[in-house]
Parts: sequence; C-alpha cells; structure tokens
Amino acid sequence: MHRRLIVPSALAASLLLAIPASAAGGTAGAPGIGDPYYPYSGNGGYDVSHYDLRLKYQPRTDLLEGTATILATTTQELSRFNLDFGLDVSEVRVNGKIAGHQKTGEQELEITPAAPLAKNKAVSVVVRYAGKPSEVKINGWTSWVRTPDGAVAAQEPESAAWWYPSNDHPLDKATYDISVSVPDGLQAISNGTLQSQSSKLGWTRFNWRSSKPQATYLTTLAVGKFDITTDTTADGLPVINAYSKDLGVNAGAARASIERSTEVAEWLSEVYGPYPFEALGGFVPNVTSSFALETQTRPFYSPKQFASGANLQVVVHELAHQWYGDSVSVKGWKDIWINEGFARYSQWLWSEKEGEGTAQELADYTYAQHPADDPFWQVKPGDPGPDNQFDGAVYDRGALALQALRNEVGDESFFALLKGWPAEHAYGNASVSDFVAYAERVSGKPLASLLDTWLFQPVRPGAPAAAGARSRGADAKPARPASWKRIAATNSVHDRH
Repeated sequence: MHRRLIVPSALAASLLLAIPASAAGGTAGAPGIGDPYYPYSGNGGYDVSHYDLRLKYQPRTDLLEGTATILATTTQELSRFNLDFGLDVSEVRVNGKIAGHQKTGEQELEITPAAPLAKNKAVSVVVRYAGKPSEVKINGWTSWVRTPDGAVAAQEPESAAWWYPSNDHPLDKATYDISVSVPDGLQAISNGTLQSQSSKLGWTRFNWRSSKPQATYLTTLAVGKFDITTDTTADGLPVINAYSKDLGVNAGAARASIERSTEVAEWLSEVYGPYPFEALGGFVPNVTSSFALETQTRPFYSPKQFASGANLQVVVHELAHQWYGDSVSVKGWKDIWINEGFARYSQWLWSEKEGEGTAQELADYTYAQHPADDPFWQVKPGDPGPDNQFDGAVYDRGALALQALRNEVGDESFFALLKGWPAEHAYGNASVSDFVAYAERVSGKPLASLLDTWLFQPVRPGAPAAAGARSRGADAKPARPASWKRIAATNSVHDRH
C-alpha cells in the first residue's frame, strides 16, 4: 500500500536549497535527510535507536493522545533539530529539560533544546501530543484511515507523521515499543510480538515490541474488533493474524490466504535465507482501499485483495518484502526496485514452484505484452522518478531484469545472489548500485551493462529477457502461463489512492 507523495524534480531541487544556512554550519539539523524524491522526509543531525510510544485512542471521536520517547545519537553539534510530525504538541523535553518547539512547514516539528547538543552524544526526546489524525493533512492527504470500529495507520512512503513524531525515512531504522490503550472490547494490532495485555477502568492496553531495526513507514497500528488466530512456526516464532469481524463475503478468502503465511515464509526461507524477524502474520482491517503493504512482521491487506477468492500471490509478494524491503531497505526512494522488482519476481518463482508457469515463461509473456512504443518502457525501474515510483513497470520490468540476470549468470549463481544479498545487508539499507556491484563480485561476471539496459534505459531492450522467446523469434506470441491471471490480479497492490 503505497501513497505517492510527489515532488517534481525541479521543486525537489529548490526545496533542498531551502535548507537553512545554519544547517551547513553544523549547528542546526536539516529538515530533510537528503532524499531527492522527498526532500522533507526524514531529518538530519541525529540517528534514532529506539521509539517508545505510549498511546490512547478513542475511535468514537478519533482522538489520539500520545507520549513518544525517542532515543537517539547526535551526528553533529545541534542547536536545534526537527522531527516529522503533524499533530498538536503540548510539551517537548530533551534530556529531561523543557525544550522549545514550533511547527514549521507541513510536517516539521522544530525543537530547540535548552542547551546545544554535542556531537556523538546520546539524547532522549520526549514529546507529548494529541489530535485527530484523520483530520491532519500533509501535502493534501493522511495515512490515518478511520474504520467503522476503529482506525488504521499504514502507508508508503510516509505514514508515521500522522500518529507519532519520528525521523520518517528508511535510512533511520530503530526498534520499537508501542503501547496502545483502547476502549474495552476493541483490540490494538501492531508490529512484532505482543508483550502484555491488561484492562482497567474501561480501557484495555496492548503492549507490542519490535526488536529488530524497522523503518518508520513499516510501523503500523490497527484498532478495531478482530478475530485473532495464533500459532508458532516450526522454529518457534509466534504467528499472529488478525481479521476484522466485519469483512463480510471476503472473510473466508482472506483467512484461506493469510493462514498460509507460515507455509509461504518457509518456502521463501529456502530461497532467501532464514526469516529475518521475531514474528510472522498479517492483518485485514475493514478498509475500503485495495492495496497491501509489507508492514514489518505483520503485512497489511485490504479486504478487496480477496474479493475474487483466495489470493496467495499477494501473500507471497508481501512476505517476500520481509527480506527485500524490510530487512534490506532502500537507501533512497529511487532504489525502489530493490523492493518491488524482487517481490514481483518472488511471485514468478512461486508460480514456478507450483507448476503454473516458470519465471522464464512469465518473462516471455510479460515482454510480449509491451510493444516498443508502450510507455511501459519509458519507466526506468532503477530510478523511476517520484511520479512513477510505484508504476507497474517497476514491478514487471523490474522482474524482467532479474530474469535477464538469471539467464546471464545461471541458476547456481543467481540463487546464491538471492540468498546472499539479504544476509550481507541484513537490517540495513542498500541501493541499486550496491546490488549491481554485489552481483558482479559474487558471480564473477561483468553485469553493469546488462542491468543498465533493463533498469535504466528508457527503451525496450533489443532482445527479450528469456532465452525461450529468442528461440521462437521476435514475432512469436508466447502462451499465457496458468498463473498469469492470479499474478495480474495482485496489480491492485499498486493502487495507493
């Protein structure tokens, strides 16, 4: 589930130039982490290690009250610094002392500590706040969606600013404790493992913990009435799935899909290496959207993903992201191919495993659907631009690039690459160029030209990715694989309205 916060290139450049001059002098943290697609995403001057969120939410009024404790380390001397946040703030303390604060722009909470902060020092920031998240618009939209019995926070590339203050960019990952109090009879679902649950005076508090580094957009919160199923994997990991009690006719298909998450994760572990996190599962709230999102340990699924019956392909896609996107995250949003090309190719590999069409056959068929004048080929998966960041070509042309790579290096090297990459960059960030260098080193072959052709050139490559298509000739029409329709049905995962 990805909402596009679009900043055209020219505007992006001007916004970067708008960073205060004092930031260049090393005394003020920049109001952006440096991503050219989203200049005001994230902030400079510090690195967060942990978020402790203590929240209270009343669905009837949409009032969210919170206290966020943020543990960080300064990366420069700071006279002031920013957090990304949209709700009203009543108090800020830095290292226990009252700090000045003001809202600037649409999403900046500018904080001035009582005394300047030295470089490379631990710092604690406590922010007290309240507001109605669904009424807060940043760049014209909100990531907080009210449901008939609660609310959900899940979006990409940004979602945190509507419910907690943060350094809202994948470059600054952290661990989390999220404690949420809701009226009795409701549940609060979040990432990681449920540490405890208690009730008092008509309110029930749920305490969740994410013990592995997690990007801010991968945090989620869902409040409502859920049917919850629990289990453990063969390795002892807790499996927690949650289904809104009012999914209607989609309820059975949703359960028939998500209850197979353990099976899918076991297979993905054979392809990509050990599952990287401490819990597994998924949740389906009663929302009207149609996208899904790889929220860490517990992907979000819209009910519409299951409107035509069980949809295991979307489960494969979102769970593949736990390795490609969640454990190894983008350095910048231009590197989105590292997430989406690999998740789509995982669907092709699942098809291959199930005997419903090999990845080669799916590559042939995909290539044949797009003639040379199709705008599909104008999108560059390796750097698609903010307008096309979640274009279908990032997924399908991105998967074609992987099939071309597989054909070039052979299966043994290819699957060694797929497994080695998440291990080498576990819980970190990486770019497309990092992957190209890694693939060349591991395979021992020059691959930059091949991957440049498939990822960066705005033209249809001169030859199909798949050898089978070459042997048939340029004008031959490949047969449609049996899995094609089911994979195409997950294209609504791109729908982020």
